[in-house]
Amino acid sequence: MPMPTKTIRVDYLTRVEGEGALELDIAGGAVSGVRLAIFEPPRFFEALLRGRGGAEAPDITARICGICPVAYQMSAVHAIEAAWGIALDPPLRALRRLLYCGEWIESHALHIVMLHAPDFLGFPDAISMAAAHGEAVRQGLRLKQAGNALLRLLGGREIHPVNVRVGGFYRVPTSAELASLAATMAEARETAIALARWVAGFPFPDFARDYEFVALRNADEYPMNNGRIVSSRGLDIAVAEYEGAFAERHVAHSTALQSERREGGNYFVGPLARFVLNYDRLSPSVRALAEELGIGPGCRNPYQSIIVRALETVYACEEAERLIALHVPPAAPMAPVVPRAGTGSACTEAPRGILFHRYDLDAEGSILAARIVPPTSQNQATIEDDLRIIATRDLALSEDVLRDHCEQAIRNYDPCISCATHFLRLTVNRG
Repeated sequence: MPMPTKTIRVDYLTRVEGEGALELDIAGGAVSGVRLAIFEPPRFFEALLRGRGGAEAPDITARICGICPVAYQMSAVHAIEAAWGIALDPPLRALRRLLYCGEWIESHALHIVMLHAPDFLGFPDAISMAAAHGEAVRQGLRLKQAGNALLRLLGGREIHPVNVRVGGFYRVPTSAELASLAATMAEARETAIALARWVAGFPFPDFARDYEFVALRNADEYPMNNGRIVSSRGLDIAVAEYEGAFAERHVAHSTALQSERREGGNYFVGPLARFVLNYDRLSPSVRALAEELGIGPGCRNPYQSIIVRALETVYACEEAERLIALHVPPAAPMAPVVPRAGTGSACTEAPRGILFHRYDLDAEGSILAARIVPPTSQNQATIEDDLRIIATRDLALSEDVLRDHCEQAIRNYDPCISCATHFLRLTVNRG
């Protein structure tokens, strides 16, 4: 008797940023199709940027995401500065890194406690989890407040910051204002350490794959704002060479493009990739904590990315403390800016992975073309590969349990679906 054919649908993914769905096709007792369907309307930011002044790009792109606006702002501003030949003095660069620390702290804390931890502890959401793990939820909220404090001071506000500009900042904080956050960051670091120890005790599924990890790598620091693009399979290129190494393709079931290596194969960006490729760039104290928690650069289990996010939160708090203590007031809040024709590319490490921007500008500094590749579109095909393996392994389980297992696997990547839905190329073929 032939095996039944059926499709299992998750119409709305929960505890992810944005709107997506999952479809599994099962035929002959095997998984025949996996579709991570992203159905938010395309937002067309790249088209919106055309004709705008290059100096507007940081403020426009910051609106792409309310959770990781700094990442979009940083990639945009660095790309425009590259096109216009602007180099920042070290004090200004340090303040931008401090701003990025704030985003890592608030974004990671939100994902760890509110979105991902309930999966491991058997709760449908963080509200119900709080009854049994109230202190962990409070820790997450305190960390988010600490990260937001940095965004507020350096970015002008917590959501869609407005203080970054091409050449530097509109206003730089005073030494006294920065010093007022030193105790907040020290307390946040201790909170993050406690949170890391908590998540390290979760039960983790036995799952690992030979991923190609891709991340930035900097000569002397854990990557945030800049570096070369490297991979676990030998890739080592300048950011300007990104489009020669990676390609995007449209799939019918998604309003986001999917990225792949031009030479073939999917890849993995995000905290686990950064951790594996830059373990030696972490501070000695964070490496010691990682060793205590039993995780190292050999990790290939995406479920344990929650531990890595917690470790990166500790690092970001510690780095914020260091940058505040070593602060030197810049001579001016911005470097001189002279628009010119050119092309500029930049890649920074958003909480969810590398975020690439490229802008072509005319002699007046207006944007002729823009290209933005967010982390979620780069991870989308890899997520589908994970789901194919997990669904095949768990086919004998009830549909409710299988659905839960698949949703948890998606949340390993903390997908920011809204960020990814402005890349649809629409082609209409009429017979």
